[in-house]
Amino acid sequence: MALQKRIRRGHDSARVLMRARVLLKSDDGMSETVIAQALDITSRTVSMVRKRFFQEGLERALFDKPRPGAQRKLDGKQEAFLIAVACSKPPEGREHWTLKLLANEVVQLDFAESISPETVRQVLKKATSSRGKRNNGASLR
Repeated sequence: MALQKRIRRGHDSARVLMRARVLLKSDDGMSETVIAQALDITSRTVSMVRKRFFQEGLERALFDKPRPGAQRKLDGKQEAFLIAVACSKPPEGREHWTLKLLANEVVQLDFAESISPETVRQVLKKATSSRGKRNNGASLR
């Protein structure tokens, strides 16, 4: 009943709804091959959903385990320092900070062990910095 209600509501992701359909059709006694053809999925998918249901229960059969993201490269203090450097005057002979210059500056001043220009870009983007303007920010050059 709960699976049918979940499918009727349709608020879940397509993946969850497909897994619920697999379990309902399995409960009706359909074979893996028939279910796979009916839902236009592979027999392996049907097998994996069934296996997870029997070994780990309904929640695990429907939902994936949480996937941890990559660990943050900079903490809040380091990000604030990076933004402050980006807003400061660029080095002698430069009109703008570049992402590479900012990355090197943060490492040189021992605020981070290592940092890539891409990480610098993401931090500045998150902080809605005005990269490329004459008054502050970093240039993509």
